[in-house]
Parts: sequence; C-alpha cells; structure tokens
Amino acid sequence: MHTIVVDLGYGDAGKGTVVDRLCARGPIRAVVRFNGGAQAAHNVVTTDGRHHTFAQFGSGTLRGVPTHLSRFMLVDPLALAAEADHLTALGVPALYALLSVDRAARLTTPYHAAANRLREQERGTARHGSCGMGIGETAAYALAHPQDAPTAGDCASRPRLLRKLRLLRDRLADEFGRRLPAPPPEDCVDAFTAFAGAVTLTDDGHLARVLREGAVVLEGAQGVLLDEWHGFHPYTTWSTTTFAGAEALLAEAGQEGRRLGVVRTYTTRHGPGPHVTEDPELAPLLSEPHNGHGTWQGAFRVGHFDAVAHRYAVEVCGGVDALALTHLDAPRRCPRLRLVQAYDTGGTRLPVAPPGDLERQAALTQRLLTARPARWDVPGSDPAAWSEAVGEALGAPVVLESHGPKRDIPACRAAVNQDGNSERIRS
Repeated sequence: MHTIVVDLGYGDAGKGTVVDRLCARGPIRAVVRFNGGAQAAHNVVTTDGRHHTFAQFGSGTLRGVPTHLSRFMLVDPLALAAEADHLTALGVPALYALLSVDRAARLTTPYHAAANRLREQERGTARHGSCGMGIGETAAYALAHPQDAPTAGDCASRPRLLRKLRLLRDRLADEFGRRLPAPPPEDCVDAFTAFAGAVTLTDDGHLARVLREGAVVLEGAQGVLLDEWHGFHPYTTWSTTTFAGAEALLAEAGQEGRRLGVVRTYTTRHGPGPHVTEDPELAPLLSEPHNGHGTWQGAFRVGHFDAVAHRYAVEVCGGVDALALTHLDAPRRCPRLRLVQAYDTGGTRLPVAPPGDLERQAALTQRLLTARPARWDVPGSDPAAWSEAVGEALGAPVVLESHGPKRDIPACRAAVNQDGNSERIRS
C-alpha cells in the first residue's frame, strides 16, 4: 500500500524521521516528492550519529531508496548539488543513480531567490517569514509566464534554457528597477546542464509505472497550516501542502494511498504569524539542535499542542487515515506540556471553507493573532497517554511513534505494516 506523509502543523513535525521509518519497513520502491522545493528541511539522524537535513532528496535516501521529484516539485539544481555533496560525504554511493526528475518540474534559480529576498526586505516589519530561497517567486513567475518559466526538461537544451534564464533575469530586474544580485545566466546554464546530465529526466508515464511496481512513500513538505489556500494568509507558502497533489499523482496511475498525518507533542512554527499556544517558557526546556532561528524565516517558536489548529488541518484535508506522533520524549523532559482544546475566541474548531478566498483567510489570521488558549488537558509524561489523547483529539489512531532524534532507539514504537495495519515494535 502507498503511504502519503503530510505535516498537520506549520512544518517541522518530523516528516523526515517518519519517511525514513516507513522505508525501513520496506520494501519501498521509491520516495516521491509532491510539493514545495529546496526550502524543505526534513531531518534524519542515524544510530551511528550521521545527520542529514533532506530538502529535495527523499528522506529514505540513507536507506538506499530512490527519489522521484514529481512535476509538482520546484527543483533547485544548485541546492540539489550541495545536498548531494553532503549525502556523498555521509557515505551514500551512486547518489544520482537514485534520483529521477519529471521534465515538467519548474526550476528555482538564483534570480528567483534574489527577487524573493529583495521583496521580503521591502516588507520591513511586515515580513511574511519567507525562507528566502525563491519558492514563491518561482511559483508566481510560472503562473504569470507559463510558457517562459524554465523547467527541469529545459536543462537538456542549453540554447532554450539560456533564452529563458535571460528573459527571467531581465523581467525581474525591470520589476525591481535594479540589477539582481545573482550570477550571469551563462554561469547558471553550465551548472544546470550538468544537473541534466547527472539525473534521470522522465516524461509522462514514468511515475505511473513506478507506482505500479511496488509500494511508494509520497513525502510532503511544509505543513497544512502553511497551505497556500487554507493557511493563515499571508504567513503561508506558495504550495498546496495537503494530500491533494499526491492523490492527483496516484489517481493518474489508478492507485490510492493511505493518508498519514504527522504531528509532534508540542506545536512549533518558524517566523511570524499566528501561534495561539506559544509559550516562551517552553523554549529553553525543549531546545532542538536541528531547529533554530532562520536568517529569513525568523525565530523558532514553541508552544503547547494546539488541538484546535491541528483539527482544522485534518478537516481541511478531508480527514486522515492515521497519525504519526513524534517527539514523545518531550513530555518527560517538560512535564508541564499541555494539550490545548479550545481558544478564548469560542469553540473548539476553526471554520473550514473551500479554497480561493484569501480575504477570508486573512480575516481568520487576524482573529488568531489575538486568540489565547482557554481549555486544555494535561496528559502527563506517559507517551501512551499522549498518543491516546492526540488520537482522540484529532479523530484518528496514532500508528507510528517517535521518541527521539535518532531513527532507531530502544523505545516502544508503532509502525504501519504492509497490509496497512498498525503493529507495536521495539527498536
């Protein structure tokens, strides 16, 4: 059975370790990335202490599982090369042989990144919390100029790619009224054509064949609370972060997938925007070596488990089949952790509406910026109590648990076996 992994928060819930764990239960034919781009940061720590933050490679790479970047991905060849260098240093052999890329995937370039940073700087104190890597600019340019937006397939044609990069650079420079701080297109072309020569570029039909050959893990990026239409505008990403993209890819192959929503025992977010359950006193008790202040995103913010926001994410997605609950070691380190069930603005649920109305989402954001927790539960320090409480709050069973930063530790976990049921295992 295929499994779709989606974060039900603001990101950073532990998708990397969940995907890695699912790949360990194999055999897994491939990890398929279906949204976002190089701004993803999915951490995996091995038992021998090796650590990698996955951005574009799938989080099953350290287990030798191939990655496919679907047409919904925004591919940054320069960032991909840097990530490949680190994985090679960790001992992953023949890395590019594990990677295939849909020719239709849009390219993120240094021009997109430069424009992104200039635009965020111009917002001053009203920054959106962008990662500064050009993701929103890539999506916006592709919507405005669909025929001229460079794709992964263009990297196989130097003349076509050079034309598109020059046009992109000039249009963005004209928009800002100044030259962009980025390398010349000729230098980018050299790197991008090298990328095309290293990876396997695929056409329509490739992914469908992969999906029919065996079980696949479809790895989402960011979180549902950052969704371009359902997130709290304008503190969102230019990406559909629900199960929708993955299910569209599966449907094209006549396949279905199990919906696995990922949450952690405390709710976090990077940068500005609503975070109703934020509690600054938790931060020093729950420090994380792989999450911290981002140059462009801003501070890493920590709060109690926000059942209201996570319920909203579940409803936005149309429900989940099961949950993965990470950071179950946190309640022992911080016994004062709570599970917030309601806000002082009234009710235990946020309004869910069809996508498309950003003014409505902005109004919801304004409500949440002043909301405060009003009712909560205290599950205590017992991991089993937390799994039960979170499952009950979100209306789905917890079938996979993670108790620490490493992929395998001597703690009781649950995993999804090949027939889709949950089973208790001891690492």
